[in-house]
Amino acid sequence: MGLTYVTVEVKHLSGRRRSFESQFLVDTGAIDCLAPASALRKVGLRVEGKNVYELANGTTVEYPYGHARIVFMGEETVSRIIFGPEGAEPILGVVALRAPASASTPSPGS
Repeated sequence: MGLTYVTVEVKHLSGRRRSFESQFLVDTGAIDCLAPASALRKVGLRVEGKNVYELANGTTVEYPYGHARIVFMGEETVSRIIFGPEGAEPILGVVALRAPASASTPSPGS
């Protein structure tokens, strides 16, 4: 089974500043999105907190995060995004992946 990538545009919450566009790895094992910190700062995103994340190899790492508009496949959502290390492969996590789907999925009984 191969890896899946999607073009993602990351924007400041106001939507009025620059954006960052790249190929993001679709990672259904990741909760939050991740992109290199320098790219997020250029968009004008600010660190809003820190969280501890468990990596695929089992180690834990603390990373800062913020919130951004995430645009992909004609859909837009707001999601937490990790300020990752330089050279990190951008990751699209499941919270952002599910948001557009849940917005268009009717609730039971509707």
